[in-house]
Formats: sequence, C-alpha cells, structure tokens
Amino acid sequence: MRLGLLAAGLLLAASASACAQPADCAATPGNPYLRPCLDNARGIEGQRRADLGDGRYLNPILAGDRPDPSILKDGDDYWMVHSSFETYPGLTIWHSRDLVNWTPRVSALKDYIGSVWAPELTKHAGRYYLYVPAKKPGNNNIYVMSAASIDGPWTPPVPLGNDRIDPGHIVGEDGKRYLFVSGGGRLKLSDDGMKVEGPLEKVYEGWRYPPEWDVESYSQEGPKMMRRGGYFYMTLALGGTAGPPTSHMVVSARSRSIHGPWENSPYNPITRTVTAAEKWWSKGHATPVEGPKPGTWYMVLHGYENGFHTLGRQTLLQPIEWTADGWFKASNQDIGQPIAKPDGKSERPPHGLALSDDFKTDRFGLQWSFFAAGANERQRLSHGDGVMALSAKGKSPADSSPLSFITGDTAYRFEVDLDIDEAAQGGALLFYNDKLFAGVGINERGIVLYRYGQEIRTSAKPAGLGMKLRLRITNQRHVMTIHSSADAGKTWHKFGTQMDVSGYHHNVAGGFMSLRPALFAAGQGQVRFSRLSYEALP
Repeated sequence: MRLGLLAAGLLLAASASACAQPADCAATPGNPYLRPCLDNARGIEGQRRADLGDGRYLNPILAGDRPDPSILKDGDDYWMVHSSFETYPGLTIWHSRDLVNWTPRVSALKDYIGSVWAPELTKHAGRYYLYVPAKKPGNNNIYVMSAASIDGPWTPPVPLGNDRIDPGHIVGEDGKRYLFVSGGGRLKLSDDGMKVEGPLEKVYEGWRYPPEWDVESYSQEGPKMMRRGGYFYMTLALGGTAGPPTSHMVVSARSRSIHGPWENSPYNPITRTVTAAEKWWSKGHATPVEGPKPGTWYMVLHGYENGFHTLGRQTLLQPIEWTADGWFKASNQDIGQPIAKPDGKSERPPHGLALSDDFKTDRFGLQWSFFAAGANERQRLSHGDGVMALSAKGKSPADSSPLSFITGDTAYRFEVDLDIDEAAQGGALLFYNDKLFAGVGINERGIVLYRYGQEIRTSAKPAGLGMKLRLRITNQRHVMTIHSSADAGKTWHKFGTQMDVSGYHHNVAGGFMSLRPALFAAGQGQVRFSRLSYEALP
C-alpha cells in the first residue's frame, strides 16, 4: 500500500522502535498510515488511557497537551496541574489515587493574566497554593493564588513582582518559605507565601552536559524542590523543552542546607531522550513523588510523542530508585513499554473526561476554554435547551478567540450542529493559535476555507446547505478531512480540499500549544452549537 512520504517519515522512528506485535499494528484498509505497534488501552469515546487493566500502564498517563506537570502528594490523594498557556479558564487541577488514572477536578484560574508557564502547586500549613508564571507583553510576572480547599474558591492572582518562570516552593531548615526559579535563582517569601521579601538571589550554577549533544539551548529551568532525609533535592530541566528530539533532560542536585552549597548528582542526566528512535522525545521537567506503596518512587514528567508534536507535551510517569548513598536515579525500564502500576492493582478507576457535549450543562472551564480570552469573554456564552450560543467576535478565527478542547488521540473525528445568524460566520477548526489553524467557516456567501492560518478562498455551498447544518472534522493521523450535512447527518458532502496538519506545532509556530478541535463565531450576531460528538479513531 502506498504511503505519503511525510506520513511515513514522521512515524518511521516510532515504528522502528516497536517490539514484535501481531499484524493489527500494520496498515489496514481503514487506517492506511503507519502507527506504533504498542498502543494504549481505550476509555471514554475510545480515548487513549494509560491503565491497561492488567496491573500495568503504558505512557502517557495524561494524553494530550498537559505539559510542565506539578504534582502534590496529599495523604492518599495526588493533585496535578499543568501549563495552560493562552487558554482560559486555565490551571485545571487533576486528581488521582494511583498516579495512573486521573480525573479533572477544577479550573483554578478564571481570568486572563497572560500565557501561563509551568505553575507550582503546593500545600503549606493546611492551605493550598498555586505559583503561576504568566507572560504578557509589558508584564511578565509570577502570581500567587491560594485556597483552603483544592476545589476552591481560589483567591484572585496576586503579582509577586518577578519575571522569572518555573517556580518551585520549599520550606528551609530555617522555617522560611522560598521559591526557586529558572536560571538558578531563589526568592524568599513572606510567612503567608503571598509576597516576596528581598531581591532575587543566584544560588545554583547548574550542571553542564557534553557540548556534542544535540539540544535546543542550555535553558536551566523547572526547579522542583523536595526535602528527604538529611538533604534538600533540586530536580531541574535542561536543554530546551522543544527543538531536536534529544534536547530536554532531567538533572538533580542536593544540599544539606537550603542555602547550599549544591552538589550535582553523579547520575545526571537522570533521564533524557538519547535517540530519535525512542517513542518519547524531549523528556524533561520532572517532579519526584512517592508512590501509593510506601518506599516506591516515581518521576512525573512530560515529553513529545514521536511523530505527534501536534498533541503537545504529554504527561509521563517514570519509576525511580534511591541509591544507598542518597541519590535517586531512573530505573532501567523503558517508559515507552508497559510498566507495573504503582498500586499493583488491575482495577481501573474512572479516567479522563468525555469530550462529546450535549450542551445541556455548562462545561466551560473543565472541557472548553477560550484562546486569549478578553476580560468579558465569558459573557459571549450562554446555554439552554441543549444549545450553546456564542456571540460573534472579530472577522475570522484569528481574532475571534475560538473555543477549543484538548485531545490526546492521534486520530479522531468530531461533529457539531450549527445555526448561524445571517451576518455571522460560524465554523469548526483544528486550531493551534491565532496564526496557525485549518478548517471552514460558513456564512451567507458560502464556505470559507482556512489553511495555514489564512483565509484561502470562499466556495459555493453544496446544494441545499444553508445556515443550519452539521459539520464533521476528521483528523486521521495528521490528514484533515471536512464533511458537511444539510440533513442532520443523514447524508454527507466531502469538502474538496484535504489538508496535512502535521506541521501545526511549536517547532513551526512557537507558543508551546497543541492542535485542538475548536469552534468559532465571527462577524455579527450569534452562532448556536448543539449535539457535539467526539470519537477517537483506531
């Protein structure tokens, strides 16, 4: 069977690294594209899940764009949060009891403060804290939010007046609270954790990797802090979070005192992608955490899936081991292969979030989010009788702040009904950011094709297609196909242009986002959406 050169090239390394598997991992008439033989189990709507149901898991533990994980062990509970960048609401907090199965709990950040990079979730004196770096033109800052309960309410973000990123919270042997930040810096916090006291201090020089390694940049960042036994441990990321597959890595240092000196681990790098043949690229930004079984330890980290930069950086779980002299190192298990679950159980608790939406309830915040939301963006939305009405904004997807959701599947389709006002344009997309997206919009004049983040052309509608219609978007391993229906999905018309969206990702467009299903309303008036269905494909 013939393969597109691009599809074959993108997935060659993943296929080469797969172990011997039955024939169902080869190309089939329904799926003529190569795919890695090792596949995740399937959950809600066929979505990928890590828990294989036999006491093992297969990474990722959270599929899709869940980068820079910050994890908190809180008794028998685990809480985890990720970078949310330009999408709002943001900072969705996830819950687990076994480190493998996760359910979303709450989105802590409601209002736009900029692009959110690598937050820190911690607990001190019975209260939860989020330290949130946000980048906004003219105002890069670290903010702090707090709550008595993980479910909130969370206090509004308070700026700390520092423009570094990747804060890591720790209490020193002096009883004082500190934030360690990118570039080897440290900030002293007030006792309530809501203010910075004193200047930024340089406290750590870093670890140097061999100059012949292929990396994006040195980029010392992501200090995650932990106290264990007689040492403070600092776990960091080096090498740049994207760029070449072998860029990112995890390193460690320790000190007897929070004030140093810091000694680099003899096991550095703790983990990194060594070859492009591996399943997971750019592995880094790790936090050590004790497992459900006392004495077992893991790292929660992120990585790009070989051939699928479009999904963003996904959350991974890697076992670690403590040495007799008090260092930790990665176990010799391949995190691209099945691994024993931390709790050893074959039971599969609920995991993930259904992405289909009947719009009978408001799922804004857990599923849906705006891109680069304005101060009153939420007012554009209303729900009733199974309909989500979205007031129009801007002239195209580029300036209309589309609504999107994260998917972790390499192939999927979604369908939705649209009812479009006469002066409006409504549509469905695969959306990366305001400069890079693909899809269609419908208006009175016809069907508007968007490609490469540009309006390419307007073509006539198929016979019978009006301003009430159903759209289907299929992403079959980077091949995008669009269908429309004038009779509620009984018959379909295939749009004449198909698109390759494999290049819609950070290494092309920057921004650290992922390619997401999205809906938009532009022009004037409203677009009413109903009956959204999502299905992961083989």
